[in-house]
Amino acid sequence: MATTKAAAGAGSTSLPKTGAISKGYNFASTWEQNAPLTEQQQAAIVALSHTFAERPFPVKLSQEHVGGQDNGLSISTKHSTMEETGEIEAVLVNTNQFYKWFTDLEAAMKSETEEKYQHYLTSLTERIQTCDGILHQVDETLDLFNLLQLQHQEVATKTKTLHDACDRVLIEKQKLIEFAEALRTKLNYFDELENVATNFYSVNVASGNFLALLKRLDECISYVESNPQYAESSVYLVKFRQLQSRALGMIRSHVLSVLKSTSSQVQAAIRSSSDSKMAVSEGVEASVIYVRFKAAASELKPVLEEIERRSPRKEYVQILAECHKLYCEQRLSLVKGIVHRRISEFAKKDKLPSLTRSGCAYLMQVCQLEHQLFDHFFPSSAEDISSLAPLIDPLCMYLYDTLRPKLIHEANLDILCELVDILKVEVLGEKVNRRSESLAGLRPTLDRILEDVQERLTFRARSHIRDEISNYIPFGEDLDYPAKLEQSPEMKPEATSADENPDVFKTWYPPLEKTLSCLSKLYRCLEPTVFTGLAQEAVEVCSMSIQKASKLIAKRSSPMDGQLFLIKHLLILREQIAPFDIEFSVTHKELDFSHLLELEKSLKATCEEFIMSVTKLVVDPMLSFVTKVTAVKVALSSGSPNQKIESPMAKPLKDQAFATPDKVAELVQKVSVTIHQELPRVMAKMKLYLQNQSTRTILFKPIKSNIVEAHTQVLSLLKSEYSHEEIQGIINMTSIQDLQLQLDSLL
Repeated sequence: MATTKAAAGAGSTSLPKTGAISKGYNFASTWEQNAPLTEQQQAAIVALSHTFAERPFPVKLSQEHVGGQDNGLSISTKHSTMEETGEIEAVLVNTNQFYKWFTDLEAAMKSETEEKYQHYLTSLTERIQTCDGILHQVDETLDLFNLLQLQHQEVATKTKTLHDACDRVLIEKQKLIEFAEALRTKLNYFDELENVATNFYSVNVASGNFLALLKRLDECISYVESNPQYAESSVYLVKFRQLQSRALGMIRSHVLSVLKSTSSQVQAAIRSSSDSKMAVSEGVEASVIYVRFKAAASELKPVLEEIERRSPRKEYVQILAECHKLYCEQRLSLVKGIVHRRISEFAKKDKLPSLTRSGCAYLMQVCQLEHQLFDHFFPSSAEDISSLAPLIDPLCMYLYDTLRPKLIHEANLDILCELVDILKVEVLGEKVNRRSESLAGLRPTLDRILEDVQERLTFRARSHIRDEISNYIPFGEDLDYPAKLEQSPEMKPEATSADENPDVFKTWYPPLEKTLSCLSKLYRCLEPTVFTGLAQEAVEVCSMSIQKASKLIAKRSSPMDGQLFLIKHLLILREQIAPFDIEFSVTHKELDFSHLLELEKSLKATCEEFIMSVTKLVVDPMLSFVTKVTAVKVALSSGSPNQKIESPMAKPLKDQAFATPDKVAELVQKVSVTIHQELPRVMAKMKLYLQNQSTRTILFKPIKSNIVEAHTQVLSLLKSEYSHEEIQGIINMTSIQDLQLQLDSLL
């Protein structure tokens, strides 16, 4: 029973750890690690364990006799039971029965005690088998999964390879498409030959498709020209150029047709006005000639603008130039008669200056109108003056041909100078420069006319210098000096220029007045280089003419009059040409008078000659005295020191016959009388010829210096050779200070 209770108590607390059970637990643990159960599966196992934790008592055992202990079962003996219940199934009478009963009881107990364990074992065994099956399935599943993974990897690799191949194929396809499109684009230029050729034969210039075809043709030509490496490109280029030439020819014919049609309409309108004996006024002509052509410009504008837009290409440069030429020809055929008639009318009633002014004004008006009309036809070419040259130049030639003969026969310098002023200042300076763009076409002809006028003016100026200055033959009154100056009541003492006194010219020698008058006229009319040459020639000839007149006056009146005449006119000449030099230096032009040093030399020599003549007139006795004294001293100093001097030259100076105190007093008195009497006359004559005070002062300064110097030398000799009593009592020479005051008073 103890064994039974122990077995029962052991069975109720824990299961015996047999080898199968340990293996089962180990397997379960390994299974749990390798294949963890879900929460649902674990809950099922817990429920199952609770089910098998409490086994029901065997049927043969009374529940009431079961002990209430937790760790064992107390089973009463059969005997006790039967005694309580009164039920006795068998009587154990011998040992054999006991052993049999005990064996049955033990078997029953064993069966009852191990039933739940056996059942649990069976369950575990089943579960192990199930787990083994599951593990097998898991292994198979893992094998299948690995196989599937390998297959997936293989499929992914093949898929990626396929995708890469597809991408490459797509890229190659795109490249092929692009290549095909590029090839088609290139071939389109060559395929256009037939299309353009077909369309050109079915359209005209006025149609809307013509310009589009022309543009496409230019594109094809440009493409073929830039790709000569393509097969047969040269052949296609020739064919394209042939089509282009034909198209440009159609444009030329169309432009010419429109211009001719418009010209015919204008000519018909003009003839209709003439036939009706109505005077065609200038306004009507402008309305007919210009308004109708503006309508033609609107018709040709799309084509001409397209040509100008493509003018950088040489083909269009040529056709544009031809259109310019055609336009100028048609316009010239309409305008030339009117312009020629107007200029002829001016030439009949106007003198040369008026003709020049009115003719230039009319041509400027025509040129401006023509430029405006040309701008309607060719807006991009209007700035190029050469485009209108075939029209403007012939119109300008009418004025040039009209003026040229008149210029050749014009001999008046004043008129020629007026023409230069009109052309240079009024026309070219004010009007043409102010409207330089519209009147630029006139400038070449106007410059040519101006050059002709200046050339004629230069020729006439040289003739004038030769005839009126160089070959001038003076009249008697021209040489009547100083009477001419004395008899001039209008003469102002201090006036030396025409601005100060308009009548001052009357006292000048005529060649001088002619020279300065000529230079003043030519100064603004000729180019600097030309004017310089003429000025040099005129001044040189004038100087020579004045010198000739000076010699004649010296013979006729006196040498001093000749000298003062020459000084007067040379000074005037020098002073009057100075403004030309100043004016040119201000405008940064040079007027070269370097060769006129001859003028300065002549003036200087004449002044020196006059100074010496006046000096000699006044102090000649003193100069002779000093010269003799100097000669005596030289003679005395040239003798031998040991030689005994017995000649008169050995006498003291005051003992010499020419140097006695009385002789010296006589010459001093003579000089003093000359200073008081003759020198004022000389100064009066200087004032008559030289009205400028500063000029006289400059000229008199060396004269005064010479006089004072002569007195100083004589006074020095007197002090060294004569006694004080002789100097003060006999000679009585004026002091230098008093002499200077006396001379200054003469001015």
